[in-house]
Amino acid sequence: MKILGLDTTGQTASVAIIEDDKLLAEISQNHGLTHSQTIMPMIAEICKQTETDLKDLDYIACAAGPGSFTGLRIGAATAKGLCLGTGKKLIPVPTLDALAYDVYMTNNIVCPIMDARRGQVYGALYEWEGERLVPLTEAMAVPIEEIISVAENFERDVIFLGDGVPVHRTQLAKHPEFHFAPAHCSLQRGAAVASLGKVLAEEGKAVSGENFSLIYLRKSQAEREREERLKKEGEVHV
Repeated sequence: MKILGLDTTGQTASVAIIEDDKLLAEISQNHGLTHSQTIMPMIAEICKQTETDLKDLDYIACAAGPGSFTGLRIGAATAKGLCLGTGKKLIPVPTLDALAYDVYMTNNIVCPIMDARRGQVYGALYEWEGERLVPLTEAMAVPIEEIISVAENFERDVIFLGDGVPVHRTQLAKHPEFHFAPAHCSLQRGAAVASLGKVLAEEGKAVSGENFSLIYLRKSQAEREREERLKKEGEVHV
């Protein structure tokens, strides 16, 4: 089974191709360029390096959120376009699940957190049962204090990872039972999306490009600002 995995949900843009249990190649970029600038050239380059024709893929796996609204839509549009052009099915992979998948079969709790701005993070807590990743909470869009409180309640060591860690590291480091994943497994990876996508495909969770939907945990900033403006205008007219 040959799968192209892509993730543009956070600061990092990453693409990878796996074939069965072998990682053929992975390209990641976390240096300030926009995903609209990087994702298609990265896909073209990885296909060139691995001598892969997109029509030879079995599936395309795409991180489905939560994450940056712009990044989510760039990834979704790219994946849907590739599926339309190749006739392949698309595997939606929850972003937080894929991040947690980077820390494989640990005995500790795994907690990926993504910077959601406005003092919040996207996060969830997981544990491993053998080779199965099991969510302990639903995905959340909450202040970091709430994530800390939930994590403390488990009274176990917790491994934090994701681009929310540098933002909130000072607060997290106050807790001796909290630990931080190293750089090579701390951010979004196309390889994790593709690998978890393979598991999901085997469970029959691939969809057509038209049926691919994103996971939003809150409204976009534009929507929130519009609602606030309308509320203020309503108060003025009352």
